[in-house]
This record gives sequence, structure tokens and C-alpha cells, in this order.
Amino acid sequence: MSQSHTVAVLVGSLRKDSASRKIAQAIADLAPAQLAFRFVEIGDLPHYDPDLETDAPPEAWTRFRGEVAGADAVLFVTPEYNRSVPGFLKNAVDVGSRPWGKAVWTDKPALIVSTSAGGLGGFGANHHLRQMLSFFNMPVLGQPEVYIANSLSLFDESGALVSEATTDFLRTVGESFAGFVARNVPAKADRQAA
Repeated sequence: MSQSHTVAVLVGSLRKDSASRKIAQAIADLAPAQLAFRFVEIGDLPHYDPDLETDAPPEAWTRFRGEVAGADAVLFVTPEYNRSVPGFLKNAVDVGSRPWGKAVWTDKPALIVSTSAGGLGGFGANHHLRQMLSFFNMPVLGQPEVYIANSLSLFDESGALVSEATTDFLRTVGESFAGFVARNVPAKADRQAA
């Protein structure tokens, strides 16, 4: 039996009816059972300000850092805002990067999924996020690349994924990510020493 790995899920949209959140849930539902997905909320994080990095940082920062630190891997699913990621997702990356030398991202395998209501699939957001994660030495799944275009048309009124092609693709993505995580997750002893 394959070893189980936890995956922190960060969704770059705060909308209640977010297509990005639905895509993230679909990946979690379709992925192999050895991946356990845990959604980590980012909407309550105060903007990163070094002056708040004291012995008692904001509680939301502490909660967020603990949830991501406890995961083996990270799934990012985000829409594209102005050819980049939404500001609150960038803020989450920044909050998780501090205190200096204690980034919760370091060496964790990641999957980036970008979405858009239009036809480009959030290409700009995907690659901006990829550039950010490279700083933390995070291995990012290269294939398949995941750009989900026309995302608003993929779900019915109840939120169920109705595109058979997208379902098949997301199942393949989940399988690829499971193998990628198994090959790239740092040993627990290595993570504790970092």
C-alpha cells in the first residue's frame, strides 16, 4: 500500500461560488486515496507587515503557518487577476515565507492549477506563481500543465462538474501529482531538521 501524504490546498479566490474552489474540490475528489487534501483558508490573513512579526504575530498567521507546515505538499488553484495572482494569494505566500529562514514552503512539492472564465486558462497567474515558488526550492509538477479555461461553464447549478473531458483530465492530474509527491516529498526527519 502506498504511503499517505497530506496536501494543503490554497484557493486564490474568496468568492463563495468560486470556480477555482470547485476545481480544487474536484481534484481532491478524483485524486488517488493516498493524498489527503486539507483546505487552508487565506481570506483572514492580515497583510504581511514586518512590524507585526513579533513574539506574538497575528493569530491568523500562526494558524496558517501551522496548517501549511504540517502538510507534505501544496496544491494551489487560482484565477488570474490582471495577468498575475490575486493579491491575497501573494500575501499568503509572503506570510508563509516568514520569519526569515522558517518558510513553511521550503522543499514541499507543489501543483499549480490556474483558471479563467476566458480562453487563456490563467497562464500569466500560473507562471507568476511558479516563479515565486522557485525561491523556496519547491519542486512544481511540470506535466501535465494545468490551465483550466472557460471555468464557469464546467459546472451545473449544484456545483457538480459536468464536463467529462475535464473530469478525465483532472483525474489524470491527480494521479500524476500523487506520483510526483511520493517521489519528491522530503523525509519527515529532513523537514524537522530544516
